[in-house]
Amino acid sequence: MAHISIKDVSKSYGALQVLKPFSLEVEDGEFLVLVGPSGCGKSTMLKILAGLEPASDGQIFIGDREVTDLAPGDRDIAMVFQNYALYPHLTVRQNIGFGLKMRGMSATDIEARVQTAAKTLAVDAYLDRKPKDLSGGQRQRVALGRAIVREPRAFLMDEPLSNLDAKLRVHMRAEISALHKRVGVTTVYVTHDQVEAMTMADRVVIMRNGEIQQIAAPDVLFQRPDNLFVASFIGSPGMNLLRAKVQNGTVEIFGQRVAVAATVEDGTPVIAGLRPEYLQLGTGAVSFTVRPSLVESLGSEKYVYFDGGQQAFIHGDDADENSKGLIARVSHSGGLAEGEELTLSFNPEDLHLFDAKTERAIRS
Repeated sequence: MAHISIKDVSKSYGALQVLKPFSLEVEDGEFLVLVGPSGCGKSTMLKILAGLEPASDGQIFIGDREVTDLAPGDRDIAMVFQNYALYPHLTVRQNIGFGLKMRGMSATDIEARVQTAAKTLAVDAYLDRKPKDLSGGQRQRVALGRAIVREPRAFLMDEPLSNLDAKLRVHMRAEISALHKRVGVTTVYVTHDQVEAMTMADRVVIMRNGEIQQIAAPDVLFQRPDNLFVASFIGSPGMNLLRAKVQNGTVEIFGQRVAVAATVEDGTPVIAGLRPEYLQLGTGAVSFTVRPSLVESLGSEKYVYFDGGQQAFIHGDDADENSKGLIARVSHSGGLAEGEELTLSFNPEDLHLFDAKTERAIRS
């Protein structure tokens, strides 16, 4: 295991800068996830860390050793890719042990490591099969086994679950998390799926346009986003965002004046955020009535879509003054009819405020 230190690493292709000065400390044994939309620079950072691409500037340390200019094979890391990259003509046993054979390890030692890894990943019954005879999840386990037997100082994983179906992804998320707890190797994991990031990580690094937006534990990202992008990116469905102005320590939301905890100058334009999970059916501290335009049933939960009235609604990263779609995620197993009036409520303490100009969070 090893501590990883990334110091002011940047990457440019000619005049195009895809990764702005990037600094990050990954603790020994930590499971850290880089997440963000496509093109944000997360995979580029992983490739630089692996030595597959050179950095334009900056330094990388794995443990106490600088590896900035070392070849991938000299960094003592193991990578797991989106595609399994298994040799189709080799058996599972041969695939897992291939890297060790190339290192010149004895057949006895290779077999011992292969058996241990195969049992850990529950593929020991398939050691004599070829990859074509395995399911997608089993192939991914073999790819993980090939990385484990090397006993590297760090694992680097680049969207390893993207090729799996939804049900299998959920299963493999749990397996990789359990594997990390058993093996304890420092892991940097890249994904575009925020659910993967939130369920697997010790800490999450949220990226956008080649820059870090926030680094925090999953619960902190959800409850205390640093800016509007993080607030809208984290959460499913995304946070409801509405334009408002502060007047006498209150903002008007859904036709109600709601006190805000932060000290904000009167007349300041803000963006008020409220997560769909914090909207409840029935009366509460702040109540209002809506007529749902759409109700989606998930069994014990309902997604209730409703009109934002005259208040400008912001959808994710793009402000659209003409868009008026809002959503509540409510626990309800009965029927909710579209177009019929119902009451929703929320607690003022659950309201987030963001500066409309800087998009930074406003906190008390």
